[in-house]
Amino acid sequence: MNTPVRIPASPVDALNWVSGRWEPGSGTKQDVLSPYTGRPIGRVTLSARAEVDRAVTAARAAAPAWGSLTMKDRAAVLFRFREILMKEASEIAHTVAAESGKLHGEAEAGLMKGVEVLEFALSLQNLEQGGRMEVSRGVFCEERREPLGVVAGITPFNFPAMVPMWMMPIALGLGNAFVWKPSDKTPLTSRLLAEAWDRAGLPKGVLTVVQGGVESVEALCDHPSVRALGFVGSTPVARAVYARATSQGKRALCLGGAKNPIILMPDADPEVVGQGITASYTGCAGQRCMAASVVLAVGDADPLLERVVAESRKLRLGETMGAIISKPSLEKLRAAVGRAEKAGARVLLDGRGAGAPQAYGDGGNWLGPTILDHVQPGSEAAAEELFGPVLSVVRVKSLEEALEIQARNPYGNAVSVFTQLGYVAEEVARRAHAGMVGVNIGVPVPREPFSFGGTHESKFGHGDITGRSAVDFWTDRKKITMKWALQKNWNWMS
Repeated sequence: MNTPVRIPASPVDALNWVSGRWEPGSGTKQDVLSPYTGRPIGRVTLSARAEVDRAVTAARAAAPAWGSLTMKDRAAVLFRFREILMKEASEIAHTVAAESGKLHGEAEAGLMKGVEVLEFALSLQNLEQGGRMEVSRGVFCEERREPLGVVAGITPFNFPAMVPMWMMPIALGLGNAFVWKPSDKTPLTSRLLAEAWDRAGLPKGVLTVVQGGVESVEALCDHPSVRALGFVGSTPVARAVYARATSQGKRALCLGGAKNPIILMPDADPEVVGQGITASYTGCAGQRCMAASVVLAVGDADPLLERVVAESRKLRLGETMGAIISKPSLEKLRAAVGRAEKAGARVLLDGRGAGAPQAYGDGGNWLGPTILDHVQPGSEAAAEELFGPVLSVVRVKSLEEALEIQARNPYGNAVSVFTQLGYVAEEVARRAHAGMVGVNIGVPVPREPFSFGGTHESKFGHGDITGRSAVDFWTDRKKITMKWALQKNWNWMS
């Protein structure tokens, strides 16, 4: 049984964190509604450009002193931050779950994935030593990493703790000051993380939090002191943020949406299929960019699909599956299922009639697991990101046909294959148009130090948001060539 999510008894204010103090914004005020109950659990005031400028100014003032510390000195703060997170993980997870709709266990697991990135950032004090070499007699070349100064991160509703933890530890550990703009749907977690950084000893101003919406995002893209910007969200917004930020001469790495297919081979292990595919499309109520939302079923897949349906029927809302983020998102999902049914899809499992769990009253945004069979390639249910616990099954005759359909997918986040044949797995790994590939794994998220990132319409910019390429993203390389004396036995370089 999953730990019941504790819903705040009274609304909590989500404020801006600037120079170590909580400050309100001056823009539109809005309620933070829990997906579990549909009732307010918080209030957030969106920031205008003036508040964004104030936050960036504070970060700019704090950046030089923080960046001048040794990496080991900065790592000491990261170590203390990790200790706080490990002690308070369950409490933080309650807030994450209450505002995002996750189960408590899912929220805690997301935080632990963030801790993995934090641990990678801690390893940099031993790995990132630069390099020095005598390249010619008496001539030495050296490389040093230098922080950019002020950098920013814009994060989505579905992982209020994990996604910012993809960015903050590496960026801060490398000596930058970080400006964080959380989702206005899930701003409450930012309070807990900011206070944890403060208690860990992070100097005032090195981390600032700006609550806001579109105006705040545009202000960060435009601000001349912000050198680099990371973003995770939908593809249309990722594309717009990337275009705006790079037009101002900034580095930008913007991760977008996905429509991740699973290629289901008839030889696959039924138990692995049942558990793996069900967990993939229903975990976090399907609201994650790594969720499988399409099964390309090769040949006679009926026995395997029956296992997925059977496993999906076992799920209980509020206990083993969470809620949808908002009423509009819920209605969008219901409408998409209805259109697919009218277009000829067969509904193997219908979650539209699922009611609210008794433990959370009669409100909230609930949709049970839903499986659509005989969906046509290229249709809305097969090609568009719905972002919910809806699985579309497309029937194909061969692995080749499945790979051809996948190649037409404009997104490129992940592809998985379920099979017991090594050559099939290798063929999919070789030919998949995606940044991450799974073999008998429905959610192929790499573990650190292997980096997270897709391709095509799932990513705008170069490199990945975690791992070694993130180190390059958040720093500049300075190269130094030096000579101290003339050499008698010199060559062309000396």
